[in-house]
Amino acid sequence: MSVAGETGRAQQMREKARHMTEAAERTSDPEQRRRLEEKARKLREQSEQQGGRNGSDLPL
Repeated sequence: MSVAGETGRAQQMREKARHMTEAAERTSDPEQRRRLEEKARKLREQSEQQGGRNGSDLPL
């Protein structure tokens, strides 16, 4: 996969994690909140491994 493709995938993963975090904040079920927060955390970790945080692994 190209660097741009990897960065785009990482960005998509971060966006999905953000949506999950927002959904966790809206739910009143503590167990559902915990599950969503855990999934969001895992996605953020994966995105950082794949594409670096905010593309920081790209040359200037």
